[in-house]
Amino acid sequence: MSAPQLVVHRDKELMAQAAAARLITKIVDAQAARGSASVVLTGGRNGNALLDALGTSPARDAIDWGRLDLWWGDERFLPDGDPERNVTQAHAALLDRVPVDPARVHAMAPSDGAYGSDVEAAAAAYATALAAAAGPEDHGPVPRFDVLMLGVGPDTHVASLFPEHPAVRETERTVVGVHGAPKPPPTRITLTLPAIRAAREVWLLAAGEDKAKAVQIALSGAGEVQAPAAGAYGRSRTLWLLDGAAASELPRDLYPPASP
Repeated sequence: MSAPQLVVHRDKELMAQAAAARLITKIVDAQAARGSASVVLTGGRNGNALLDALGTSPARDAIDWGRLDLWWGDERFLPDGDPERNVTQAHAALLDRVPVDPARVHAMAPSDGAYGSDVEAAAAAYATALAAAAGPEDHGPVPRFDVLMLGVGPDTHVASLFPEHPAVRETERTVVGVHGAPKPPPTRITLTLPAIRAAREVWLLAAGEDKAKAVQIALSGAGEVQAPAAGAYGRSRTLWLLDGAAASELPRDLYPPASP
């Protein structure tokens, strides 16, 4: 478990640009060290803003897009191409702008895909794909992702792990189906906390006043069942990337001054 580190930016636009620059550097370094890199993407307002900033950055060309594996932390179990699916939004924000290898873009199954409406089968298939991608050096059923990104919800949820929901209590499986999620759509697929904690680095993204209470709760020692964001951490680094509004309820001595 790595202790959380905080970076607070002046506003959400600067946060997205700085996070994109940070991600480019991390991917390039991983590719230089190991030949390839693996990143887990997140959707939502902050995740898509980061992807858009990455897609418009001139520095994006430093990445060897053919040697990058992209996974997702969760997905809305909706038909292929639905505008609410994270993978659909990621294509619009970034993936259609860069030369990714389609075989290395690992989307979760849609509700009209090979598993039909069986979300548990779709989740199990994603777990199988993760296990197949894990090497002996990963010492587990998922790859040791270089960066796993998570948006933090106003209720402290991350991925599709919601407070007190069964999925947040899962300790064995790496991917599960979610039924009756408290925000639409109710049916989802998500990585579990054990899978999230396999990552080298976990980055939690939060911007806006509506995230301030969730950030304060998650960083105040709350339990992971009540505040799932509190249970999301990386093997070597846990990084909270915030804007000033999201950090507004934290003690000032907890984080460095906002970047200019």
